[in-house]
Amino acid sequence: QVQLVESGGGLVQPGEALRLSCTASGLSSGYGATAWFRQVPGKEREGVSCINPSDGSTVYAASVKGRFTISRDSAKKTVFLQMNSLKFEDTALYFCAADPELYCDGVVPPEGDFRYWGQGTQVTVSS
Repeated sequence: QVQLVESGGGLVQPGEALRLSCTASGLSSGYGATAWFRQVPGKEREGVSCINPSDGSTVYAASVKGRFTISRDSAKKTVFLQMNSLKFEDTALYFCAADPELYCDGVVPPEGDFRYWGQGTQVTVSS
């Protein structure tokens, strides 16, 4: 059974940083593209960033480019999202998603393309 477990969310002030982690288990082959999405109640889930473990290439949404960095530790099957200079509008429930057959090719693939999801970790930016 494939499991993705997120951690690292919390309450921070504007301008501060957080690092989210997504640890995977249960898949003997590669995890393919791994992405971070976020969702605010009443709004659609937004693809924030994606990484291709096969070559390390990354993709960012315009809203986070230059502030967020996605990375991976293949040995630990963990993907990180370093979030700097956080803004009020970054407040959301953050999910990680993975699929062995996906490749992030310039954009974060649609959420419907990912087969495996975590339960989410809340990030709240508030003064």
